[in-house]
Amino acid sequence: MSFDLVFFGGTGDLTWRKLMPALFQAFRHGKLPPDGRILAVARDEQTDAQYRAWIKERFQDVEGAKRPSDEEFARFAELLHYRRLDLSQPEHYARLKAWLGERDADTVVLYLATSPYLFPQICAQLGAAGLSGPQVRVVLEKPLGHDLASAQEINRVVRSVFREEQAFRIDHYLGKPSVQNLMALRFGNVLFEPLWRRESIANVQITIAEDLGVGTRGDFYDGTGALRDMIQNHALQLLTMVAMEPPPSNDADAIRDEKLKVLKSLKPFTEESVARDVVRGQYRAGTIDGKPVPGFLEEDKVPPGSRTETFVALRTEVQNWRWAGVPFYLRTGKRLAARDAQIVVNFRPTPHTIFPGVSRPNKLVIKLQPEDGLELHLLAAKGAGQAEALVPVSLDLDFDKAFAENRVGAYERLLMDVIAGRLNLFVRSDEQEEAWAWVEPILRAWQGDDAGPRPYAAGTWGPPAASALVARDGYIWSEEE
Repeated sequence: MSFDLVFFGGTGDLTWRKLMPALFQAFRHGKLPPDGRILAVARDEQTDAQYRAWIKERFQDVEGAKRPSDEEFARFAELLHYRRLDLSQPEHYARLKAWLGERDADTVVLYLATSPYLFPQICAQLGAAGLSGPQVRVVLEKPLGHDLASAQEINRVVRSVFREEQAFRIDHYLGKPSVQNLMALRFGNVLFEPLWRRESIANVQITIAEDLGVGTRGDFYDGTGALRDMIQNHALQLLTMVAMEPPPSNDADAIRDEKLKVLKSLKPFTEESVARDVVRGQYRAGTIDGKPVPGFLEEDKVPPGSRTETFVALRTEVQNWRWAGVPFYLRTGKRLAARDAQIVVNFRPTPHTIFPGVSRPNKLVIKLQPEDGLELHLLAAKGAGQAEALVPVSLDLDFDKAFAENRVGAYERLLMDVIAGRLNLFVRSDEQEEAWAWVEPILRAWQGDDAGPRPYAAGTWGPPAASALVARDGYIWSEEE
């Protein structure tokens, strides 16, 4: 199968930090279809040779084991091309169309690795240039808009040019091996599904924690914040994967229909429930790995007195028969105590124990970063003659070790799915808009809240109010156990 893959924003951070390394890994693993071309377009004037040299230099920042040798890069670089393109100039799109028409590839992927506010302009120009045929797929990076209205406008323009099945709205968390194995765990095995309901599960915790600050992206983050950056997309997508009903098939729309039902079932927020069930914070100066780090307001390009949140914790419920009354806790933040992303499913305690003093319930931990894996926490007898001395044990599946030969990164997996036309791991427009509709009451409530975000020291797990949020129901966050 022949393909042409075009990166708009070909000199941007996303392209050289994530996308090019992912494509190289696919090339190294023999998964990249052989008859392909990769074209980067941007405003800079460069030749193919100059761009290839620039990408080779950028690869020096890639993790050692994933860094190409000179011989490997030379072979990979044969696929790389570069063209100057001004997004506002129709004649530049005409030249792009002519380049693509040189061989009329089976599949053309147009990856918009640019700021989302440019999506409507690019899509409109692509449509005017006739670059929207049935062999064309367009990839849209998050965040898709900054509120419901802007997301709807982006989707309106995209739909005016491309059919829904041509639009691949990417959320790289859905490409992580642990998320794929969550689907396999639930729907490929009989063990957990009878327990996957309110009668057996006490609560679900979804954490996406970063120990890094905003770095040089202070101006971008100031206009975004943790709710838009992480909760509206990544965290809600993970919630839908946990809470969805078994789909009738593995078809993309069958899966996305069930995810949409979850989003529609989420308990809506009111001004009163936002004050009660949502905690927002902003990091102050603190210590990470024994080194002092500045607070958010001291970071580069952050406006003085910014009220942008760098931390969010919230409580919600899925209002249906399976999950009624089960709290779902979502939490994300920057400059927290560790880089950690996980889903923790806490089961209810046994209804009657014959082992006095033992009260720790079972839990399932789906680990997303820094490593991918599953842990099932149980209780077991310590040894012969000590039946009453139960101790915690865990069954641990490390995907890095178990599937070392077939290890595929999230972006590598998703890029190969785009080329192959598989939509299962991509977000449909109605999902995306429903997620925005759910978070908008929080954004509105914050606009009228003079208190602003609660401070927390860098290197901690956020404001104390986040612990109080969970404690109100008689629970604690997983790291506090």
